[in-house]
Amino acid sequence: MRSKARSRPAASPRLNPDESPLAWLARRRDKNGEPLISPVQLLAGEKLRSDFTFANMTPRVTTNYSDTPVSSSRRSAPGAGVDLSDGMVAATERVRRALVAVGPELSGVLIDVCCHLKGLEQAERKASWPQRAGKVVLQLALTRLARHYRLEPPRENRMIGHWGADGYRPEPEP
Repeated sequence: MRSKARSRPAASPRLNPDESPLAWLARRRDKNGEPLISPVQLLAGEKLRSDFTFANMTPRVTTNYSDTPVSSSRRSAPGAGVDLSDGMVAATERVRRALVAVGPELSGVLIDVCCHLKGLEQAERKASWPQRAGKVVLQLALTRLARHYRLEPPRENRMIGHWGADGYRPEPEP
C-alpha cells in the first residue's frame, strides 16, 4: 500500500538578522531609549529586500554556474518553468512599484541599505551627505515604504468642526 506524499510548504530563504543593517538599526536605541527604526519600518525594509532577492535583481560579479540550464525542447511538463519566472516577474514589479511610490530622492538609500546591505556610512559617502544624515533620510524612506505597503495604521483625518474656542457652544435661535 502506498502512503500519500506529504506536501511541504515552499521553503523560504533563510535570513541572518545579523547581516542586515536594518536589524542592527532596530536593535540600537537613540538618546530617549527609542529604537532608531520602528518595527513597522524594519518590516517594510525587509519586505523590499525579500522581493529584491527573489526577483534576482542583485548584480552578479561572476558567472553563476548553479542555475539549471533552460531546455529549448518542449518535453517538460506544461507550465514547469513558468511559475518561477512569473514569480520573479511579479517580485520585480513589486520592487519597481515600491521604489516609484517612495520617489527617486529616497529610493537610492533603500536600495543601498535594504537590498545591497550597505552600511549607513557607506550610503552617506555615496550620496555625498553629511555624517549622520543617512539615518534621518533612511527613516523617511522607510516610513514612505511602510505607507506604500500599508503597514502603518491610517492617520486620523481631523476636520475642523467649528471655528469657536474650546468652551464655545452655539446657542439655538428662538
